[in-house]
Amino acid sequence: MTLATKVIVLESIEFPVIALGLFLPAGTIAWTAGWVFLGLLFVTGVPMTWWLLKYNRGLIEERMRFRPEFFWDKIFAGATLVFTLLWLVAMPLDAVRFHWSSVPAAIQTCGAAVQLISLFISYAAMLKNPYASGVVKVQKDRGHSVVSTGPYRYVRHPMYTGACLFFPGMALLLGSWLGVLCTPVFAGLLAFRAVREERVLMEELDGYTAYMGKVKYRFFPMVW
Repeated sequence: MTLATKVIVLESIEFPVIALGLFLPAGTIAWTAGWVFLGLLFVTGVPMTWWLLKYNRGLIEERMRFRPEFFWDKIFAGATLVFTLLWLVAMPLDAVRFHWSSVPAAIQTCGAAVQLISLFISYAAMLKNPYASGVVKVQKDRGHSVVSTGPYRYVRHPMYTGACLFFPGMALLLGSWLGVLCTPVFAGLLAFRAVREERVLMEELDGYTAYMGKVKYRFFPMVW
């Protein structure tokens, strides 16, 4: 099976699984916000995947392996997966089935904009960083080196910046204040990982300590 075929198969499974995770708890497919969310993922994700297949196949291969090497990274991956699944189920229950939340359409539109910004930041990071693995590791077999261009000029972990924006943006788009309230949990998990990831990079990646001296902030300039 070629890499392109594997990616197509994976995404053919991923999108229906996300859709089921949203629409089954909602109890209806007549949920405009849910379809808008899936549409935004599709129209941004497909071009990005095509670009990586054409110009950076090594990154796709690396991200598809997803084998955490450190115990704390395994804890992070497991906790994030469980919490994300609970979060995905809770939002349609909140916004659609039980109508606990009432989010104005204008705020939902703002949520869609924040989601697009978050995806743009994450994709920009992957375009500049051919070593943006899904797990913490120094890829010596791929000539891993420090990346300091693009969004990495401003923050050390722009993909985490994108993720920190993605979660509240998605929750607002879907119309769930409960989903928004869960954002600090995701941010805390990402912060937990970022601190430990930097310890590994300082020890094993040449030039990373100097890079940290130049780029002071992890996620957001002037914040942290």
